[in-house]
Amino acid sequence: MITIVFTYRNRQILTVEKCLNSLAKQTVVDFKVVVVDYGSEIKFATDLKQLIELYDFVELISFPVQGQLWNKSRAINMALQQATTPYFFVGDIDMLFRDDFVEKLYALKSDQTVVYFQVGVLSQTESKVDKAFQEYLIKHKTNEEATGMTLYPTAVLKSIQGYDEFYHGWGAEDTDVHIRLRLAGYKINFFDESILMLHQWHPKKYRSKNSKEPFHSNLEQINHQYLQKIAIRKDYVANTVFGWGMVPEIVDFNISKPVRISLTNQLFEVDALLYGSLEHYKGQCISIEIEPHQEYNSFKNALKKVIGKKSRNFYNFQTINDLLLVQIISRFRDKFYSYEWDKQKNCIVLKIAL
Repeated sequence: MITIVFTYRNRQILTVEKCLNSLAKQTVVDFKVVVVDYGSEIKFATDLKQLIELYDFVELISFPVQGQLWNKSRAINMALQQATTPYFFVGDIDMLFRDDFVEKLYALKSDQTVVYFQVGVLSQTESKVDKAFQEYLIKHKTNEEATGMTLYPTAVLKSIQGYDEFYHGWGAEDTDVHIRLRLAGYKINFFDESILMLHQWHPKKYRSKNSKEPFHSNLEQINHQYLQKIAIRKDYVANTVFGWGMVPEIVDFNISKPVRISLTNQLFEVDALLYGSLEHYKGQCISIEIEPHQEYNSFKNALKKVIGKKSRNFYNFQTINDLLLVQIISRFRDKFYSYEWDKQKNCIVLKIAL
């Protein structure tokens, strides 16, 4: 049997329904689907649960990590830790699958070889239409650099401890796992003989200026820089410090009554917190609230700088946001937290169980 895993957060339910409907039509039915909902808003989570109840071959794993960075690697690893089937396919919940897709997986499976697939990408207009798979007009096809749709021998993927959970946000985690598998001596084949799946267009909600989800402005670049060091290190086993496929114990911050830490965006206040004070709160729940200093962007302080008088130095809130999120990724990604940046008020609140 093959496990097909999808990760999910706040995607349109119609897109998911079309994906699952395409799997319900497979010529071979010896497979199961696991959908990992990693932190969807309540409305999306409720709609997803109701939809999945209509499909007896689909299992839902839900984790209420709203207010946390998207971590596709961890979501995949959660399903991988529980997987008991010999083969494990990591896909995209925005896909449409050809009727013989699973049949092809069985024809291609191998205990020592990993296979990934070319994908046909649909336009926004074409994605809205319901038609037979062969009738869709493909906008363009992915090449060997797109490594997201992959069939693994489950034991092989577990042997390298799954996907590297350093990667938060979007990008690079799938290329990383392919590099590490090659370093471990496994063969990886690219299947492009025919198109077995089509990618439905969807808006990139996480890049919207109005999105309330945590988002680091340079995280994709950090991910790719980290990726470049993998081949140099030749360390193909991931997640050796924090473990893998585990969500920390959920904390209700309304009940835990975290210690409140209030500060402004003055440079030395923020630095003192990030590089000194946090160490003193281990084992406690804290709520860090950062608001603009009264002299932030003031004419008086700006004038002092111009004429060389002693003035205050401030971080802008984008920089504070990025500094805090990097701390979470590098030091505290095994801790339960909730993060919010109100861009209208320029107020950041981080609640975390240290």
